[in-house]
Amino acid sequence: MKHDKHLNKVFGMLMSMLTLSAMILTSCSSGTNSNTTGPQGAGGKGCTKVGILLPETASSVRWETKDHPLLVQAITAAIPGVHIDYDNAQGSSVTQLSQAETDLANGDCILLVGAHDSVAAASIVARAHVQNVPVIAYDRLIQSKDLNYYVSFENTKVGQLQGQYILDHYQQYQNPQKPGPVNIVLISGSETDANALLYSVGMHSVLDPLLANNVLKSVFENFTPNWDNGTAQTEMEGALTDQQNNIQVAYVANDGMAGGVIAALSAARLNGKVLVTGQDATTAGIHNILTGDQSMTVYKPIVKEAQSAGDLVKALYNGTDINVLTHGQETVTFDGGNIPSILDTPISVDINNIASTVIADHFITKSDVCTGIPAGTAGVC
Repeated sequence: MKHDKHLNKVFGMLMSMLTLSAMILTSCSSGTNSNTTGPQGAGGKGCTKVGILLPETASSVRWETKDHPLLVQAITAAIPGVHIDYDNAQGSSVTQLSQAETDLANGDCILLVGAHDSVAAASIVARAHVQNVPVIAYDRLIQSKDLNYYVSFENTKVGQLQGQYILDHYQQYQNPQKPGPVNIVLISGSETDANALLYSVGMHSVLDPLLANNVLKSVFENFTPNWDNGTAQTEMEGALTDQQNNIQVAYVANDGMAGGVIAALSAARLNGKVLVTGQDATTAGIHNILTGDQSMTVYKPIVKEAQSAGDLVKALYNGTDINVLTHGQETVTFDGGNIPSILDTPISVDINNIASTVIADHFITKSDVCTGIPAGTAGVC
């Protein structure tokens, strides 16, 4: 029953996003004729001006430290002499739309968009569509049937990995002094990010049987606006107060918010005593795993994601068959679109495989994460 209720909640969110998407697209289409005199993108063929639009920096350091340089590198290698216009919306959908309009006015003929808001970014697609400029949704799906391509990870799998880790380890955190269900806090990302909804669905697909049988007891669940780390800390502080610190597990959707949750746990002297999940394998997240304050993270090899985007840009530039890259894979949008997609595979990381994953891949370095960590820890430091 709890699984059904959660799916109904998520479905309601999806329908709300769809309704808003339809309203946005309608309003955009009524004013797009003024754009028809702009530069024509020719579907990206022969394009040598590419716009990269990333969403924010507050949610995760990955956008500027990983995605930005890796995308520039991949696209520079894909198109000889390419000119790249780069912008970060810093958490504003209005700013991101303005940045896209500037790129289109300046003749950018392929747009790669990491959407701040999965629905609001549909207006970027609408404007680009008029000028025959293909839009690649990067990392976060844009809810528009006119979206051309989507490059990301298997996002439901991300939540499944987080949920599976909890399933495999929650018993180690059970309070022997307080028999009964294990209390869990569920702190998801922004409900305006379609990925956050998919992470939640994936997590619930694993944990709902335990929740339904009262093996786990959800004492707090929320989608956190803008993936805000400070808000996540406040949410955890409130949950700890409400439960008189009787919390054993914290599902947290990414490492940034996990840092806020750990700060709340530290204030209650519970850090290291509560199972905490994360995502993105950030330097801070891996360091927190090494200290024992965070239990796991989900590593998404961004170099592969960026390379997939670069491969797609190259195929558009050359006018070659995209199916060679997508293998026929599609992702459904809420308004009925079937978007050709390249979806890479995420990896669960805990203290046992840091050395063989993020360190071996040079995603992070030992010097990044070993400050203050005893030598020999996890075979890393």
